[in-house]
Amino acid sequence: MLIYKIFRRPEWDAFRAAGETAGAPVDLADGFIHFSTAAQVAETAARHFATESDLVLVAFRSDALGPDLKWEPSRGGALFPHLYRPLRLSDVVWDKSLPLGATGHIFPEGVW
Repeated sequence: MLIYKIFRRPEWDAFRAAGETAGAPVDLADGFIHFSTAAQVAETAARHFATESDLVLVAFRSDALGPDLKWEPSRGGALFPHLYRPLRLSDVVWDKSLPLGATGHIFPEGVW
């Protein structure tokens, strides 16, 4: 199953340059890297990135992240994937721009 992480462009650029990341400021504060499933990612974008346009949607295979990926309750008790290790560039399946349109973010075809 693919899971998704939304990066601001400078965060994505820094991740690509370094080859790994401990995440965005919210991830560092919480002690794990936040991900969303296909069913959750639009709400994540709307809730946490509502006015941001220079975003990158990055896909990862949940089974490839190993035992450091935990499914834990979050918004409304839904289970969200949280990674308890640095994220490596080699974990990335694909990345695509996530522009902001007139009615919200425009997701790549096939995300859900």
